[in-house]
Amino acid sequence: MKKTSYCLFETALGTCGIAWREAADSASQPAVTAVQLPEASSQATESRIARKAGSSRPGAPPHNIAELIEKIRRHLHGEVQDFGDVAIDLNGVAPFFREIYAAAREIPAGQTRTYGEIAKALGQPNAAQEVGLAMANNPVPIIIPCHRVAAAGGKPGGFSAHGGRASKAKLLALEGAPVNLQLFS
Repeated sequence: MKKTSYCLFETALGTCGIAWREAADSASQPAVTAVQLPEASSQATESRIARKAGSSRPGAPPHNIAELIEKIRRHLHGEVQDFGDVAIDLNGVAPFFREIYAAAREIPAGQTRTYGEIAKALGQPNAAQEVGLAMANNPVPIIIPCHRVAAAGGKPGGFSAHGGRASKAKLLALEGAPVNLQLFS
């Protein structure tokens, strides 16, 4: 079984965490298994990412993960980054959720899609609730930009990261998306 490790890193929004699974062989790169956005404290962030990683001790990130950490830092500082090429490990994720996550990864920065639009695009027009459930259980926020998925009628929908809708509004604003702050409060 491939080893999973994690580390914490500071961003403009607070302490984040990232977990990765070691590469299967020397020809491949480690894959991201989890991203943790800032919690109320760095200890809470570490507790959540350690649980997601299934590891009790942090590790030094390999080169590609260190580069990704820098991209996330720049993104959360307002320099929009593209995470479309980041290798993620969705082992254990249901096939329909994988389809939903692939669709969410296609949403450009500064834009949003509704739960219903994603469901319809996947040929399941009555599956908006499942799209919402997938977003709520997103293991790698930012890389899979669940903050870009909103409810119908211009409503923000939920956001499972600490800070809820306010955090979602910050992420969307960083990317230049039009945000009606009254809807997010």
